[in-house]
Amino acid sequence: MKNLVLQVIENRRSIRFFAARDVPRKEIRTILEAANKAPSAHNQQSWKFIVIRGKKKDALVDLVSSKAQQYPRATSVLLRLASRSIASAPVVIAIANTGELIEHGTRLFQIDKRQSYDFFRTMEIQSSAAAVENLLLAATSLGLGAVWLGILILIKDDVLHLLQEPQGEFMAVIPVGYPVKAPIGPNKKILEMVIKEME
Repeated sequence: MKNLVLQVIENRRSIRFFAARDVPRKEIRTILEAANKAPSAHNQQSWKFIVIRGKKKDALVDLVSSKAQQYPRATSVLLRLASRSIASAPVVIAIANTGELIEHGTRLFQIDKRQSYDFFRTMEIQSSAAAVENLLLAATSLGLGAVWLGILILIKDDVLHLLQEPQGEFMAVIPVGYPVKAPIGPNKKILEMVIKEME
C-alpha cells in the first residue's frame, strides 16, 4: 500500500467544473490551515488568503469575462474558461502576496536595491506557490476539487482592485468545490526525461 501523502499527490487533478453543492466552512478552514503551514522564506508567511463567495464571486466572474474580450483569441478562450470555472465553484480562494518579505529582506541585506528586490520578490512568489500546492493537496485529500487559474496573472491589478487589496505581486485564484465527475489525469513525462544526475 502506498504512503498516504504520495497517494494524495497521485490523485490530485485540476478540476474546472463543480457540482452544485456547497463546501462546508470547516473544510475551507482545513485547507487554509494546510496552506498556512507551507514553508516560507525567513518564515515571513507573506501571503493573504481571500475567501470569495456570493456577490463578490459573481463580480469576479463578470470582471474576468469582460477582460477576456480585450485579448487575442487564445488568451481570450483561457480567460473565458477561467470565468466559467469561477462561476461553477461554490467558493473561490485568492492568494495575494503581501510584500512583507520584500520589505524585510531589503532592510536585512545591504546589497544593491534592485538585486535585493528581485531576490526577495522571487522568494515571496516561491513561498506562496508552496502554500498553493499545500492547499491543492489538502483539497484533494478531503474529496474536493480545485484548479490554479494562472491565466489571471494577466489581469492581476484588476483582480487585486476588485478584492480591495493593494497593488503588488498576485499569486493565484483557485475555485474550490466538489468535482462534477471523476477526473482523468493528463499523461506526464516519464521521469527519465526530466532527471539529470551528476556526481
